[in-house]
Amino acid sequence: MKSSGIGGQAVLEGIMMKNHDDYAVAVRSANHEIVTEKKQYKSLASKCRLFRLPFIRGIFSFIDSMILGMKTLSFSANIYAQEEEPEEPSRLEAWLTEKMGEKFEKIVMGLTMAISIVLAVAIFMMLPAVLSSFLKPVLPSLFWQSVLEGFIRVVIFMGYISLISLMKDIRRVYMYHGAEHKCINCIEHGLPLNAANVAKSSRFHKRCGTSFLIFVVIISVILFIIIRVDTLWLRLVTRVLLIPVIAGISYEILKLAGNSDHPLVNLISKPGLWVQRLTTKEPTEDMIEVAIRAVEEVFDWKSYLKQEFHIDVSENQHGLHKERG
Repeated sequence: MKSSGIGGQAVLEGIMMKNHDDYAVAVRSANHEIVTEKKQYKSLASKCRLFRLPFIRGIFSFIDSMILGMKTLSFSANIYAQEEEPEEPSRLEAWLTEKMGEKFEKIVMGLTMAISIVLAVAIFMMLPAVLSSFLKPVLPSLFWQSVLEGFIRVVIFMGYISLISLMKDIRRVYMYHGAEHKCINCIEHGLPLNAANVAKSSRFHKRCGTSFLIFVVIISVILFIIIRVDTLWLRLVTRVLLIPVIAGISYEILKLAGNSDHPLVNLISKPGLWVQRLTTKEPTEDMIEVAIRAVEEVFDWKSYLKQEFHIDVSENQHGLHKERG
């Protein structure tokens, strides 16, 4: 396995793939055609050297993924909604759109991101600390309170993933998530990018957002056991203040995992791969077609195979033909 550097995200009825500053979204429309959009996104790290430093870059990489994720989800939602009757905007919405134009959409996107982050911090970071504090009379030891808090955090996280997987639309997103991983695995294992090769590739990948979240949960459990605070309000403050530290460490581990096949690295990656059994599903052939289209919009996989694996892939009347150089 050789890392290609490309990454992606499943969206509504489609896939987003990113390579350096280029990203493309491919979405299956209501009339079964594949609609694509290719644009550029300049990361925060490209604007400041400080943001590229180890253990700092992970924080800004997460922010970038949130911003780009919202943009691509918005595009896919617009394509996905074309088959439904458009709703009449409220008077307030119509007035704000008229007065602010594109700024209104950016403000809504920013508010959505802010609310999402606040809810995530409240549910996954602060709630476990509050719940574990209720058992303080039974567990006076700060060590065991921290262990219990970590256990509650894991249960909440796994429960959330399991519950949303029951939703029909989310299950389809998970299938597209599987198609995204299969495409990347296909290329990174030296196979020409076609439907047959993608279908037989693994739907699990070490450089996945799910694995990042698992690392965040694991690192948070370890850090909060080491850094123990008795007062509840102070404990909640430390949970918030340590989020950038946790994100930075988790990103470095994820980056290492995505570029190494060392047995120890593979062992560390296993929890994330296990959870991907929930967040990825086997895709259909038409989903694989969408994923391939998204990859080809931003990545020259033929040149990559030639450079990394010394494999020449030529296209002739019989289809893809592989020659080893």
